[in-house]
Amino acid sequence: MTATAVERDAERFLAFLVAERGLADHTVAAYRRDLRRYVAFLAARGIERPQDVDAGVVRAFVASISASTYGPDATPYRATSVARALSAVRSFHRFLVRESIVDRDATAEVVRPRLPRPLPHPLGVDEVRRLVEAPDLSTPSGLRDRAVLELLYGAGIRVSELTGLDVDDLDLNDGFVRVLGKGGKERDVPMGRHAQAALGAYLTRARPVLAGPRTRGAAFLNARGGRLTRQSCAALVARYATRAGLARRVSPHDLRHSFATHLLEGGADVRVVQELLGHASVATTQIYTLVTKEHLREVYLSAHPRARRTTGKGR
Repeated sequence: MTATAVERDAERFLAFLVAERGLADHTVAAYRRDLRRYVAFLAARGIERPQDVDAGVVRAFVASISASTYGPDATPYRATSVARALSAVRSFHRFLVRESIVDRDATAEVVRPRLPRPLPHPLGVDEVRRLVEAPDLSTPSGLRDRAVLELLYGAGIRVSELTGLDVDDLDLNDGFVRVLGKGGKERDVPMGRHAQAALGAYLTRARPVLAGPRTRGAAFLNARGGRLTRQSCAALVARYATRAGLARRVSPHDLRHSFATHLLEGGADVRVVQELLGHASVATTQIYTLVTKEHLREVYLSAHPRARRTTGKGR
């Protein structure tokens, strides 16, 4: 079956994301899923050319996702999923304008769905300690996992940044890690003495044991000598959270949240934390200031004699 003009242009856009913008594979895969759904939506309405799309069609697509469900329990799509799909479609149509395929952006007048602003849920300092001390340091995998946990918390890097590290990116003498972040931007992040020690032990005592024929420069290796994956990192963090007796499921991103929150609680400037996290805008970082304010409020209400919550007695 011959591809429609919209399908061909969508494939050109995805190729552009890889070649020109250098987006990560999982990011491109998310764009691909959303655009396939969009192209199928257009095809069901007999729309084969991007020139035939207007704001009403895009709004109808957004409404169709908002009203749909997935899974055996018919779970509604979250607002974040709807917003992500619209973002992919908006980027696609802006690409079409830049390439002079269309002369107007059909998404320009489409309003982005209002999103709730959930606060991060960082771990407490003692919870982090219990988590990073959970691996068994008598095994190569335990040494590796301790280094992974210490680096996720000690440097606050994203799990995709950690799995992309090569040995040459780790400067144990000065205590810095060179990270390739979103958009291909590099930054140097201090890692702290505990992470330095854990990485030193892993690199000298465990990585040579895990290395195999497939091993190249990857810093963190799996049992087959290949590069550790994001999924494997998420699984090991969750496993050690259970072993440490934490009452909630913990993800690698929770350690990043904890890194930022604990820095701000310790008096770090929000702009410095922004640089460490690799955020393009300080507005993204400022959500952590809301978390620390809530923490301060809780401490105040529990400690100040004229602010303590009453229990109903002695009124």
